Amino acid sequence: MDDAEREQGPWHRNLIVLWFCTFVAGMAFSEIMPFLSLFVSQLGDFTKAQITFYSGLAFAADYAISAISAPLWGIIADKKGRKIMLLRASLGMAVAMGLMGFVTNVWQLVALRALQGVFAGFISNAQALVASQTPRKYSGRALSTLITGAVSGQLFGPVIGGFLAQLFSIRNTFFITAGLLMGAFLLSLFFVQEHFKPVEHTREPGSSRNPLAAFQNPRLILVMLCSTAIVQFGNASIAPIISLYVRELMHYRGPITVVAGIIAALPGISNIFCAPRLGRYGDEHGSGKVLLFGYIFAVIMYFPQGMVTSVIALGVLRFAIGISDGALYPEIQTVLTKNTPVNLTSTIFSYNQSFQAIGNMLGALLGGLVAGWFNYNAVFIMTAVLLLVNLGLILWLVPGIWKNGSHTTA
Repeated sequence: MDDAEREQGPWHRNLIVLWFCTFVAGMAFSEIMPFLSLFVSQLGDFTKAQITFYSGLAFAADYAISAISAPLWGIIADKKGRKIMLLRASLGMAVAMGLMGFVTNVWQLVALRALQGVFAGFISNAQALVASQTPRKYSGRALSTLITGAVSGQLFGPVIGGFLAQLFSIRNTFFITAGLLMGAFLLSLFFVQEHFKPVEHTREPGSSRNPLAAFQNPRLILVMLCSTAIVQFGNASIAPIISLYVRELMHYRGPITVVAGIIAALPGISNIFCAPRLGRYGDEHGSGKVLLFGYIFAVIMYFPQGMVTSVIALGVLRFAIGISDGALYPEIQTVLTKNTPVNLTSTIFSYNQSFQAIGNMLGALLGGLVAGWFNYNAVFIMTAVLLLVNLGLILWLVPGIWKNGSHTTA
């Protein structure tokens, strides 16, 4: 589909509908996280160490399986269409989430979290559908806008989930969340349109089996995928310790959980406002320039977070991190989109999702280990150093990206 056909297509309506659906999906994923460990503690007579272990296992099961399954679903999506993958993901996750409300032991919960990982991919397929249907000149702002849907859902999810659990119980919250995902399924079924033309992939005798061989610039693709994992690693390493760090800064006094919730929400708030504007700037002046800004700004903001002595200073710096996230996540995806053949859009977005899952797993694991070995502030410093190394690798391996950000692939 060329840009003229895309201009006449339903890309704008798809963007609006899928923004709301990704909001629901993001909220559904995040609203159970604040009380997942509490739910684990209700499933048996566990020690504190066992609760921590089983909670971590339940948390990781989803990401571990989705890291494996996402590329397989992406290949199918490029052959069968992205809309059917939206329906598969939303319906499958609704069933898995609903069944979690019936579990009676922790291993059933871990198994259903793994099943949820099998059906994961709603947000990545929504991004792939929008990317494949949107005129290339609008792709940056469209993807940036779409990302704010998931970010907004993830921002409000923990608050809404906490209220639902308080009012209706943890078990009933699983059922309510399953209902929300069924709503996303119905919206996708009736209101999302995709003009999909399946492409037959034929391999010439003697041609390369390398999956990156189909890309014009495979090094750029691989570097961007690894960058996705590193950026996600940074955020995931902070998430498990942010409330503990807030408690330390508040000297174990005052409304610690309320303040920690606000601090955790601040990056999402700034991301919502900044991501579309940064995406628009990237469309007009080059995605590479926005990426360069995002990395430098993130490094500058992460280092002092490990040295602050007040929760207010931490809040200001966490708010600023949302600006760098608004530059990094969407623009990495925009660069991937502009350097990927249209018939491989879902494949590359599913690989991107897989690398995100890897970053989530490793970030949560190593963040906790570093905090245990040293202190909470060491996690922020580690993240800053890692992003600085990531920036250096991009400058070394793909130096031309900073000039225009991409070379559009037909």
